Amino acid sequence: MKKIITFLLILSLSFLSNANGLFTGEWIDLTHDFSEEAIYWPTAETFKKKTVYEGQTDAGYFYSAFKFSAEEHGGTHIDAPIHFVENRKTVDQIPIEQLIAPGVVIRITDKTKENRNYQLSIEDILNWEKLNGKIPENSIVLIDTGSSKFWPNRKKYMGTDERGPNAVAKLSFPGIHPHAAEFLATRRKINALGIDSPSIDFGGSKLFRTHRILFNKNIPGLENVANLDKLPAKGFMIIALPMKIKGGSGSPLRIVAFIASK
Repeated sequence: MKKIITFLLILSLSFLSNANGLFTGEWIDLTHDFSEEAIYWPTAETFKKKTVYEGQTDAGYFYSAFKFSAEEHGGTHIDAPIHFVENRKTVDQIPIEQLIAPGVVIRITDKTKENRNYQLSIEDILNWEKLNGKIPENSIVLIDTGSSKFWPNRKKYMGTDERGPNAVAKLSFPGIHPHAAEFLATRRKINALGIDSPSIDFGGSKLFRTHRILFNKNIPGLENVANLDKLPAKGFMIIALPMKIKGGSGSPLRIVAFIASK
């Protein structure tokens, strides 16, 4: 909690003092646009946006308003623990301090080039730690599989561009092995786990064990995260704030990273 308060204080001072160059840094948007192109699960309704009004009014000024419809789980979004485990936190119950935290990126792009169903392993985590040190408690861990570059091509991104229940068996994309999820949840005590693919479980998963392991411990998942290739392995803050849907199992997510200048 002290780290978060310190970060927010520094961030506030940066806005006040930026003209003098005392505090500088870079914001990285990790969110894909929500549009008709946004990728959703084959059985989910896709994002829709309709015009309510756009143009000049009778009073002589311009006005625009739109309405949208979207399922909780699609585009860049958060999975709340209730999504797979009964009596766990809904999206509005996830503490804010769990979603604003130091971030790390573990890259497995070399593995996913050869196997689109590759799953992050404990060995991958330990190899990252050999170079970067132990993952701090209360971190938000993000997995860069290299998938973001395929967005919004559904076939390349998730293995099929077909829709409907029969398409689920054709899904192919990287995920996180349940053993790695258990390790991060219990041995590293992370705040949240995210990935730049459609699911924290790999495309061929039938039982969604990674979801269930994390969510049983009230650790949310962040899916379809963008631009992880623009982040360093560590040394940045993550702000991942969802729409506050009461009782929701998930929500569209605006996730950003802040890299402070040294």
